[in-house]
Amino acid sequence: MLLRDVAIDVHGDREGVDADELYYFLRQTPNHKVLGFAKMQLATYNLSGSDSTKWFNRWVRRLGQPPVIYDADLTEASVRQLRTALVNRGYMGAQVHADTVVHPGGRKVDVVYSIDTGTPHTIAAVDYDIADTALRSIVLADTAATKIHTGGPLDRNILDAERARITERLRNRGYYAFTKEYISFLADTVAGSHEVGLTLRMRPPHAAAVRGDSATAQRFRIASVTFLTDPEANPGTRLDTVRYRDVSVVYGPDRYLRPQVLEEKCYLTPGQPYSARAVDRTYEALAQLGILRFVNIEMRPAAEVDGEQWLDAVISVGRNRKQAVSVELDGTNSEGDLGAGVALTYQHRNLAHGSEMLTAKLRGSYESISGNLDGLINDRYTEIASEVGITFPKFEFPFLSRRFKQKVRASTEFAVSFNYQERPEYTRLIFGAGWKYKWQQRARDFQLRHNLDLIDVNVVSLPRSTLGFLDEIAPDNPLLRYSYEDHFIMRLGYTLYRTNRRIPTATVNAFAIQPYVSTLRVSGEVAGNLLYALSSIDGQKRSEGVYKIFGIQYAQYAKAELDYTYTRNFNSRNALSVHVGAGVAVPYGNSQMVPFEKRFYAGGANGVRGWGVRTLGPGAYDSRNSVSDFINQCGDIRLDMSVEYRAKLFWVFEGALFVDAGNIWTIRDYATQPGGVFRFDRFYKQIAAAYGVGLRMDFTYFLLRLDLGMKAHNPAEGQERWPLLHPRWGRDANFHFSVGYPF
Repeated sequence: MLLRDVAIDVHGDREGVDADELYYFLRQTPNHKVLGFAKMQLATYNLSGSDSTKWFNRWVRRLGQPPVIYDADLTEASVRQLRTALVNRGYMGAQVHADTVVHPGGRKVDVVYSIDTGTPHTIAAVDYDIADTALRSIVLADTAATKIHTGGPLDRNILDAERARITERLRNRGYYAFTKEYISFLADTVAGSHEVGLTLRMRPPHAAAVRGDSATAQRFRIASVTFLTDPEANPGTRLDTVRYRDVSVVYGPDRYLRPQVLEEKCYLTPGQPYSARAVDRTYEALAQLGILRFVNIEMRPAAEVDGEQWLDAVISVGRNRKQAVSVELDGTNSEGDLGAGVALTYQHRNLAHGSEMLTAKLRGSYESISGNLDGLINDRYTEIASEVGITFPKFEFPFLSRRFKQKVRASTEFAVSFNYQERPEYTRLIFGAGWKYKWQQRARDFQLRHNLDLIDVNVVSLPRSTLGFLDEIAPDNPLLRYSYEDHFIMRLGYTLYRTNRRIPTATVNAFAIQPYVSTLRVSGEVAGNLLYALSSIDGQKRSEGVYKIFGIQYAQYAKAELDYTYTRNFNSRNALSVHVGAGVAVPYGNSQMVPFEKRFYAGGANGVRGWGVRTLGPGAYDSRNSVSDFINQCGDIRLDMSVEYRAKLFWVFEGALFVDAGNIWTIRDYATQPGGVFRFDRFYKQIAAAYGVGLRMDFTYFLLRLDLGMKAHNPAEGQERWPLLHPRWGRDANFHFSVGYPF
């Protein structure tokens, strides 16, 4: 019989019991349903023929899922698993029964698991039985962080989490040999009562006690720290040992890292108690060194001194390849005009024996132009671009202490770039330079990433153009003129990224997937303030009424953005993701308008998907030609919201249903963007909405995405306001192809 459906019916005290979560304990579940009714994987499997020797049939079966045949033994195993799960939650008297419903014809069956949870056992009091006074003082000093609370459920998962917490605390205070098996709980119950007296006991396991192994109750200190830079050296290789501060570095023939670099990345200090956290931080810090291929930290027992236990820390590191070169080639054909391009990238991972990473990129492209060239200054498209950057694996800044650098664990990047462009109408030069820092922080439940752009400079110069070029393309459009006029941007920016995303682990009572994932991204930047302050000292403005540097007007603005995404994973095949984003950019001082490349746009694969990229807004702006109007479809304020349901289909295919809403607006009323200014009394009427479906291919390491968006509400003046009621394919549909999820 085909297992058609499975249901879990919970009765009794349901506090802390989630029926959806209990599905993870079932030993047999029916074939997966898309949108709750379509067994697409089973249907795919059934498309294969009966001859399993044919490759096509085997391939189709791999894409699908074979029918799930009802198994009474697995049903009984599910009953036992469910009851065990409930007992572990504190429901000692839980009862679980399985009922089967056979459909007419006798070929399909449903299974209903009826659960009566009963009354849960709760913790009335908590006591500690710890004979070792040193251990007892450490444990009791941090009871505020305990996961066990009076009145809470007798949940074995919580008890196990408390064992892990205490073990981590002790191992960070020198108790190297301590494991959570040394912690147990004694639950004292009284007949007729559901209250429990809980005692935490700390004793070595029976086998260790018989051996007289008492080392677990002793603190260990670090005796020495030694780095082996060539652990795979052949026997007889001449080695040399260098002492630097508190560490020793054993070199082979290649001294590829300076000893101070290794010492700065080490958080293990001789003479200090052993700390598991210090070991983890050392791993993370050494992983920043790109020249290292692997890192292994081994603790070796050292001689006992004055009754104290000591450990020798031996850190083995292996060298990666120092240099790498890559080449890319491409060709183009634009209506018979041929072009070609080549890109060369060189990388050195250990420039000055400190794992400094040098990256140099050079790209050139050329395309000939045929036809009438009267009035043009170039007969080709030519571009030469170069970029040179160096990354230091530490916080490089004058007068910073070693302690600060170890605490932040940042990398420092310096980069300069140059781009030379020849077009039929103009020749343009773009210069760039940057100084930025990147660092990460990890906690038990989340991780933080920080990006600080201390200085980011961008200069655009148009040394040559056709006569009247700007007057021809933009006689009265300041946005378009600004895109091609000389301009200078010097900005300071910061970005914070916070997420609780983790790699799932498979344990007995753990989810196969993370129940929910949330990410928050906040960024802000300011530009031109320092230059404006320096210019104000002089006090002499140019004839245009603005300050300039090197004869170029510089931009002055402030910009802030926020994006939040929450994804609820119902199970391994179904998820609901919600995204909210907002941003604002304000020009002031030396600027009347935010630079075009710093303004917001709407639509596209990661926006309101009923519109193409840069074809929505601002506000009620009426766009009729996406080619000529795109320059006007940008703004200073953005607001977007999306809801997306995702479901695994079969093989690598995944389906999605989504609803998007949002728009952009301008802060000031620009003549070239009528209807685009933000007004509190009408902005909500100008929020565009779209709906659609998506098909994705998840190859684990990357995801290809194809979305079809349809307009639902169009705020543009003079256009159909509610396409949802009067849909037209050519007018309202937009396809988007992209890599990765939209949020």
